[in-house]
Amino acid sequence: MNAEKEDKKQVPLRLSKKLYDDLSAWAEDEFRSVNGQIEYLLSECVKRRRKSDKGEKDAEENLP
Repeated sequence: MNAEKEDKKQVPLRLSKKLYDDLSAWAEDEFRSVNGQIEYLLSECVKRRRKSDKGEKDAEENLP
């Protein structure tokens, strides 16, 4: 079995029907499963936050 799959956690998630339908349509547009789309979106959010946090720390270091 793939090591990446072994490291994945299962998380129960409740979504409204509207949100699920929107995610499903978006996932279909990008040739992903709903689960894959949710994982992709969460990964992108975490990457942006890390960049944002790093940017804030860099800005603080450059303050007079």
